[in-house]
Amino acid sequence: MSVTEVQTTQLDQLKAFTKVVADTGDFESIREFAPQDATTNPSLILKAAGMPGYAHLVDQAVKEAGAGEPVGHIIDRLLVVFGIEILKIVPGRVSSEVDARLSFDREGTIAKAREIVSLYEKAGVDRERVLVKVASTWEGIRAAEQLQKERINCNLTLLFSFAQAVACAEAGVKLISPFVGRILDWYKKNTGKDYPPSEDPGVKSVTEIYHYFKKFGYATEVMGASFRNKGEVLELAGCDLLTISPALLAELNSSSEPVVRKLDPEKSPSADLRRVTFDEKSFRWAMNEDPMATDKTAEGIRTFAADIVKLEKLIAQKRR
Repeated sequence: MSVTEVQTTQLDQLKAFTKVVADTGDFESIREFAPQDATTNPSLILKAAGMPGYAHLVDQAVKEAGAGEPVGHIIDRLLVVFGIEILKIVPGRVSSEVDARLSFDREGTIAKAREIVSLYEKAGVDRERVLVKVASTWEGIRAAEQLQKERINCNLTLLFSFAQAVACAEAGVKLISPFVGRILDWYKKNTGKDYPPSEDPGVKSVTEIYHYFKKFGYATEVMGASFRNKGEVLELAGCDLLTISPALLAELNSSSEPVVRKLDPEKSPSADLRRVTFDEKSFRWAMNEDPMATDKTAEGIRTFAADIVKLEKLIAQKRR
């Protein structure tokens, strides 16, 4: 086969019009697939921290802490230790998450985000390379609005609805992470139906958000997240960013089938969308009227909070 006939992988094709982000705390997976950025969350860090190859990083976070330092601060150190190692591999940014138990605490979220960024900066990492992940509650969005004014870039996570996305864009947040696969999970469970990728409710949600942001000139970046299959990823080819698990990155990397760009900002002006806005009352009402978004946001917060508790227990054992 000549050089001109060599077919690139689907992963390489995707990278031509979408920033590919690794959704993992596993450094080897990040090295293998050469993404632009990487995202982490408490569940991914907990999984990595329990692997023998990463035990030394947990030990490092504990060692760097003072004798009387609260366990919560050591968790922040652990997130940053992982983040620093990831930034040695990726050329772009890493996302580190605020304690999910602060999801309804605006001031607590702001304080925690400042702590995380301060730890990165003390380690010599420019804040432009860090995204602080905050849950897309009303309080989280308001916290992110203030943080953005302080040049602390935010990644609004656990996002399942159009109302959450619009409120984030109006608050001027840097990036949102709509959860494609978890939306699909809810609809499959509650309807008993299977959905092809083109009709996937999560895919359709992100498509609407993408075109809305482009049509009305919002600078907030859209990063599809939480994928259940390769088809979902390919249906969102062209999205600003896509954060993808190592398993799906491997699938994309092992196929040379053509990838067609599905999301294009040039098509956004013709999208049948009207401009809307949300204050606190209308935001809470929109969430109330969307049982999927309400259920999945609450479930995600509970899951991440539970994994933070497990991390705290792991740290407590290391301090004995």
